[in-house]
Amino acid sequence: MSIATLRDENEQLKALLAQTQAALSEHQGALAASEEARRRLEVILGELRRDRFGAKSEKLRPDQYHLPLEDVEIAQGILDAAQERAAAVIKGRSRSDPDQGSHRNRGCLPAHLPRVERVIEPASTRCPCGCGAMTKIGEDVSQRLDVIPAQWRVLVTRRPKYICRRCSGPVVQAHAPEHVVPSGLPTEAAIAHVIVSKFGDHTPFYRQAEIYARQGIRLDRATLGNWSGRACFHLQPIADHMRDHLAMADRLFMDETTAPVLDPGRGQTKKGYFWAIASDDRGHSGPSPPIVLFRYAPGRSGAFAQQFLDGFGGRFLQCDGYDGYDRLTEVDRPQGPWTLVHCWSHLRRRFVKLARNNKSPIAEAAVRHIAQLYAIEALVRGSSPDTRLAARKAHSLPLVAALKSWFEKQLSMISSGSTLAEDIRYALNHWQGLTRFLEDGRLELDTNPVENAIRPVCLTRKNALFAGHEIGAENWALLASIVATCKLNDVNPAAYIAETLQAIIDGHPNSRIGDLMPWRFRKASSPHQ
Repeated sequence: MSIATLRDENEQLKALLAQTQAALSEHQGALAASEEARRRLEVILGELRRDRFGAKSEKLRPDQYHLPLEDVEIAQGILDAAQERAAAVIKGRSRSDPDQGSHRNRGCLPAHLPRVERVIEPASTRCPCGCGAMTKIGEDVSQRLDVIPAQWRVLVTRRPKYICRRCSGPVVQAHAPEHVVPSGLPTEAAIAHVIVSKFGDHTPFYRQAEIYARQGIRLDRATLGNWSGRACFHLQPIADHMRDHLAMADRLFMDETTAPVLDPGRGQTKKGYFWAIASDDRGHSGPSPPIVLFRYAPGRSGAFAQQFLDGFGGRFLQCDGYDGYDRLTEVDRPQGPWTLVHCWSHLRRRFVKLARNNKSPIAEAAVRHIAQLYAIEALVRGSSPDTRLAARKAHSLPLVAALKSWFEKQLSMISSGSTLAEDIRYALNHWQGLTRFLEDGRLELDTNPVENAIRPVCLTRKNALFAGHEIGAENWALLASIVATCKLNDVNPAAYIAETLQAIIDGHPNSRIGDLMPWRFRKASSPHQ
């Protein structure tokens, strides 16, 4: 073998070695990226797991999971992309290889969505051997979710005028349709979109104005507020009828949350309150639709609760242990005073906090005992009141009796000035209200239905900072009531408000306002909404 040949082989080996080293470096880089993505995901999941499943931690509210879960999903996406790249480098595959990623959750693409098809043909369909045109034997089909950004449009309405040329008769023209904003820009659908964006999606007017400006539509926050105010005026009969419907419920939920309101002349905000009154019979498959009504008050006094419930005919009021509600048990009315049903969830939170902060074994045991009651409730949720009551008598009653004796024993053994003693006394002082659920299968173990309904108001309040004035807060409460009730009834609030506004403007009789209630509207699952 000649020296030249050996030299050529040596050069080839060096080139192959360099190529191998480059490929190895690329593999190592891809694996390192995948490992780093995996490490980040594990850190985020670990934090979330401690928050959600830790033995000494209160579970987060659903809205509190949004931010950490978004972090998890983003991190998971990074990890997926890193692993796909590593696999493509190692196996020498294209990342678009259909064999890869087949395990992924492809999501659900509803049948009613329009399909836009495109066909990607090879550069040539002629046989490279020169045999002629090749024959199609099949195809691979993939579906991907696409979006066209929300598009505003201009509706042009023409009203032709007609006159007879043969006589002097009058000019004939169709009447101009009525609108929420006479001679104004918005359709009822546009107004509904603005309302739901604020009171359903928690996007205040100034942020909406910024979003619309990106599409070249200049609308200031005052204009959006004026549109919503006009809609509020027309929707008042809807809210009034919702209140009348609530007034007939035998069992209600009630809760309150702060509502910062501007204080004229001081340039500061003062603390008002949104009060939520709700009826939700889905827990025992009752026939009445779920409803929530928000009311504004400048304070938290129980006098406001009494004022808002004036004329209501219910018997039970499910609420937390706030002593402002106690005055309702002395109200003189034909049906007799209200019977308060207290919330086990509020009691549980007290012990969860102690278990988390003080590592109290007694508090941990209390949380476990209360969890047994919730386990029983989960088994009978949606059952008839009689079935629920029978299960509670058989299983919950012995647990409740044992828990009371256990509380009394623990209270005699711990310091009377401790926080634990205070929480146990809270339980014993509200014991009658806490055990009402053992007397009626329609009652719930907690006030979660009204807390879940009031939570979106808290998010809107956070994003919007404060209401401009007390009247604004009352309007806020009205519109939030309609949007929230639509959601409780699985109704598209934007479609509902748009069509209801149009019906009212067109002269729907007030005597038949019940026909326009959210729970009588078509369901949000309809593909045509």
